[in-house]
Amino acid sequence: MAGADEAGTRTPSLRPSGLGLIVLAMLLEEPMHVYRMQKLIRDRGKDKVVNVRQRTSLHQTIARLADNGLVEQIEQPETADNYPERRVYAITDEGRRAAVDWLSALITGTPDEFPRFPAALSVLTMVSPETATRLISERSAAIDAEREAQRSQLSRATVDRVYLLEDEYRIRMLDAEAAWLAEVLTDIRNGALQWTAPPAAE
Repeated sequence: MAGADEAGTRTPSLRPSGLGLIVLAMLLEEPMHVYRMQKLIRDRGKDKVVNVRQRTSLHQTIARLADNGLVEQIEQPETADNYPERRVYAITDEGRRAAVDWLSALITGTPDEFPRFPAALSVLTMVSPETATRLISERSAAIDAEREAQRSQLSRATVDRVYLLEDEYRIRMLDAEAAWLAEVLTDIRNGALQWTAPPAAE
């Protein structure tokens, strides 16, 4: 019998994922097919926290959940097999337990991803302070635009606050990054943060 993984599930080969958790949460409501899942993710604004631009990523996630016994395809007419997005899936008892375990793990755990922006910051000295100022300023402008868009969308929301917590969190994270970027730009411009880039870097 397989032992429990770090999330407490009985499926050690499958790590908790944001998209996997959202799929399990939706199947807790009712069985559904992939097309409906993708539509609900977009309609509910969950596409801001998980990537479902390509339906293949949703298919792959469901396949992994099925391989680990967390979801199962329920009986459908034979014609459904010719249309993968029309195959209806239901959550299993194991999936119900895993959904709660994953929620607990992702809420209480510390980030273990490797985001691209910190990776770029770690080698910022490969360009000059002037170039870094331009690049960070561009990111700052993009962050400001995203903050305004998120706030506008949140202000128009008509659902209970509990369904908007991820939006509130993202806005707070954007606020924090905007403030930090402003500090970095100030320090570069006033000379408090300086370095010499390699000659061939630019």
